[in-house]
Amino acid sequence: MKFRYKRYGAEVLRPVIPIGVKYKNHSIQYEVLVDSGADFCIFDAQVGEELGIDIKSGEKSVVSGITGIKEFYYIHTVALTVGGWDYDVKVGFLPNIAHLGYGVVGQRGFFDIFTVKFDLAKEEIELKGRE
Repeated sequence: MKFRYKRYGAEVLRPVIPIGVKYKNHSIQYEVLVDSGADFCIFDAQVGEELGIDIKSGEKSVVSGITGIKEFYYIHTVALTVGGWDYDVKVGFLPNIAHLGYGVVGQRGFFDIFTVKFDLAKEEIELKGRE
């Protein structure tokens, strides 16, 4: 399946794609940055709360990004819907990243499910399921 890069202003293109996120009988649409440098999937805690998840009841872990600032997140299993298919994955819910406008999908929980091809020249991301 193929997705178009998302344009932010005149100069910036990012591999941001739409997905669904499901937990029990709740689901929402969400955009995620496909990030080969991310170790795992991180979504804003507000997304988890909208799905009815008690965020802080999850496994607590710590992450530090490019700034080196450590922050706590909470791991829960959700279903990601990509291209009409559901995949159960562990996702970290991190408070206060809603300002980004999207979550992040990374090595565990996304790249271990899909072969990902980035084509900036065509402004296209291609995902192929692993066999």
